[in-house]
Amino acid sequence: MIIESRFHGPDGSGNGGWSAGIFAAAVDDRGPVEVTLRKPPPLETPLTVADGEVRDPDGQVIAQVRRVEPVDAVVPPVDRPTAEAAAKAYPGFVDHPFPGCYVCGPANPAGLRIFPGRLPDGRTAAPFRAPAGVVPATVWAALDCPGGWAVIAPGRPYVLGRIAAQVTALPRPGDECVVTGAMVGGSGRKAEVHSSLYGPDGALLGQARATWIALPPA
Repeated sequence: MIIESRFHGPDGSGNGGWSAGIFAAAVDDRGPVEVTLRKPPPLETPLTVADGEVRDPDGQVIAQVRRVEPVDAVVPPVDRPTAEAAAKAYPGFVDHPFPGCYVCGPANPAGLRIFPGRLPDGRTAAPFRAPAGVVPATVWAALDCPGGWAVIAPGRPYVLGRIAAQVTALPRPGDECVVTGAMVGGSGRKAEVHSSLYGPDGALLGQARATWIALPPA
């Protein structure tokens, strides 16, 4: 398997959600599967998976993958106008640690263009138009950053450490969806978040629980 460069997240590495979705597909393409990222997923590098471990050509463990019990991480939905209004105040427009991110980077015109803004209750919400060629990893990616933006703050970047996702159904290309996220706990540098993706009819398409890790000060 290869993480193509167009699916990048932090500089020089793959977006965590997309990469985890690709790794999860080696076990079960719909889940529930949990992926723990041990190193930033390298781009354009042949990776192999065996015995629940994803390794690079040097044998280093990039991720660990395992089946888990059904994920219960539903974040309540909002209607599309509410999500659109929240996205207009997306903090990443002003201060983004990885502006070229495939999922939420405002500097990436070819990305998913998911811009999660805060709701009054602390949740995040964003509209999402499903791209052509939707695969389960697309849902994993869409569930990634909206959870992260529930904790990311100016000067306090986080990266994905672990995510467990369950894909109920795939959106159709062009579907106008809504994604929501929320912080549910954490301590120290770790934050626990949930996220959910809803289709145009309000049906739950996927949900995830994740651990995000704050990067140490530069």
